Amino acid sequence: MNSIPISVQLYTLRDLVAKDFAGTVQRVAGMGYSGVELAGYGNLKTPAEVKRVLDDLGLIVSGAHATIESLEDDLSRVLDAQQTLGNRHLICPWMPEPRRKDADGWKAVAGSLNRIGQACAGHGIEFAYHNHAFEFQEFDGKPALDLLFENTDPRFVKAELDVYWIQHGGHDPVTYINKLRGRTILLHLKDMASGPDKKFAPIGTGILDFKSILNVARDVGVRWGVVEQDQTYDTPPLEAVRTSLENLKTIAGPT
Repeated sequence: MNSIPISVQLYTLRDLVAKDFAGTVQRVAGMGYSGVELAGYGNLKTPAEVKRVLDDLGLIVSGAHATIESLEDDLSRVLDAQQTLGNRHLICPWMPEPRRKDADGWKAVAGSLNRIGQACAGHGIEFAYHNHAFEFQEFDGKPALDLLFENTDPRFVKAELDVYWIQHGGHDPVTYINKLRGRTILLHLKDMASGPDKKFAPIGTGILDFKSILNVARDVGVRWGVVEQDQTYDTPPLEAVRTSLENLKTIAGPT
């Protein structure tokens, strides 16, 4: 798709992979996705099992989420799992509220992420932080997300920017992707429905300007676009991710 491969974050399909990981990712492969981003292994037990299933389907692990607690307390085990999976992108997807109450808290987080990212680099793995909307609360006159990246080493801490949550936080996704040019290696793609509730929506059915988002993503060298929809409401999750992929192909245009 104009040089940016597309994967799906399996958190969107969490109820399905919890019952049948292999069958669910088979459906994903059949839709035309190139890879999956992991948030656990569903009903499988080990990274080796996951790797076998994905290899059989020709799917790549585009990245994997790991909690900050596991990254700080058991990083060796986490890194061993990534090696087994063949994964080269490890992502911290969330920061607990007690650690993000003020600027000092975010600076402490930055120090921890630097250490994790340096260890990842030593294993040939790139480490990234994934944002929600709370990172746009301001401290010292700037969004926490800016504070975080200003206090981390760009060699060791990259960005997995989530375009929906940037919009939800009152900012422009294109501007932020440009701001973190060279560090935005992964991009979470989901749309926002019109209206005050700001509901999650399949790509191409909401208010985000995905033509501009895809253009800047190509320009800054994003490695993977990752379709995610935290809630699909009355739409079956597999139908939602199929719609997102089909609309992305239309928006991106011919390769």
